[in-house]
Amino acid sequence: MGQGIIQTVKDLVVMVVFDDDCPDINELILVDNPKKTLLLVDSVSVGNKALCLNIYGDRTIQKGMAVKNTGKSIEIPVGDKTIGRMLDALGNPIDGLDSLDSPDIARRNIFDTPVQNDTFKIAKPEILETGVKVIDFFTPFVKGRKIGIIGGAGVGKTILMMELMHNVAMSGSGLSFFTGIGERIREGHELYMTLKDNNLLGSTCMFFGQMNENPVQRGLVAISAVTLAEYFRDDQHKDVLFFADNMYRYVQAKNEVSTIISQIPAEGGYEPTIFSDVKTLQDRLSSNDKGSITAVETIYVPADDLSDPAVQMIQHELDSTIVLSRKVAEQGIRPAVDLINTSSALLAPDIVGDRHYNLSVQVQGLLQKYESLKGIIAIIGENELSPSDRTDYGKAKLLIEYFSQNMSVMETLNGVKGEQFTREQTLQGVEAIVA
Repeated sequence: MGQGIIQTVKDLVVMVVFDDDCPDINELILVDNPKKTLLLVDSVSVGNKALCLNIYGDRTIQKGMAVKNTGKSIEIPVGDKTIGRMLDALGNPIDGLDSLDSPDIARRNIFDTPVQNDTFKIAKPEILETGVKVIDFFTPFVKGRKIGIIGGAGVGKTILMMELMHNVAMSGSGLSFFTGIGERIREGHELYMTLKDNNLLGSTCMFFGQMNENPVQRGLVAISAVTLAEYFRDDQHKDVLFFADNMYRYVQAKNEVSTIISQIPAEGGYEPTIFSDVKTLQDRLSSNDKGSITAVETIYVPADDLSDPAVQMIQHELDSTIVLSRKVAEQGIRPAVDLINTSSALLAPDIVGDRHYNLSVQVQGLLQKYESLKGIIAIIGENELSPSDRTDYGKAKLLIEYFSQNMSVMETLNGVKGEQFTREQTLQGVEAIVA
């Protein structure tokens, strides 16, 4: 077992020099202090120097303290006993309930990625109904694929995700995961209480590394949650619905750690490893012949700039993108979806059927025409349009109003009962307007 001495301490970064047996990357090492502080090895350099991350931000660590190898990495509990629980980045319960340290509970290394199966065959697309009209119509929820909810601060990303999670859990289709990455503590508490009050915790696993945690924990919590999701997919052959709020905060946490380590930033001021950070995590949110992981990820847009490099990089990994707009939110439309910029590669005849696909083409045509006519109407007024243009403009206004919907998770706040619609009801409603 290797022994070492702390050489320098800089915020969350601790440089340790080992005598001979240098630890592996991602190994945990133990500081010989009263708290027995755990450090995570981030990189190893010449001279048996290990650059380590102070996971819990312990401020009692000092230069000259002794450390020793543990021979293991971060291992989280896996199995049925994690269902209904709220865990942190290291798999420790934070819900005030029983510990998960029992010997009969298996544990899994979060950095061990499952072996890819080359014999996996593409399954027939299976549409999961969400009950939210705008999503079921514009960005159909297909099992095993990825959907992103993109928008700036305060436009309703978390509310829409909570609604999706609520509706899916109520339908009883699969096991749900929620991962809070760098978001508000209040939102995590509200979600937990909403699921608890509706007796939905029995089909939900929750991981939290909220904005009160340091960037090391915020970066690790997503990997820990994916590890448990992989266990249920591979070992129990379950279909997993994986909700992540917020994927941009994952990049932000990695960027903060990169800055502390003094790495030279890449494009847009982000960490030089941004591509591998995003790609490695997204690749683990995949399906195989044992089960599926369907991912729904919110993505914060800094300064409402959709061209931000991090936003673009995450967006490239998605099959569908739901864009939430501040202009739409200001009109009182909820959810505040930008119908023009929202898109999906899954909106194809072989997935949703000819009827749905043809309707979507007609609706997009009407919405595009609506956008082009708005400028003309501002100058000459709606009455000066031709009869056909006036008709199309009216249809588009009805469609925009039609895709507004009351959210079930907002009932306790605004007193308005939430609504849910089947895909068939949504298509019939759109047909009535378009016709």
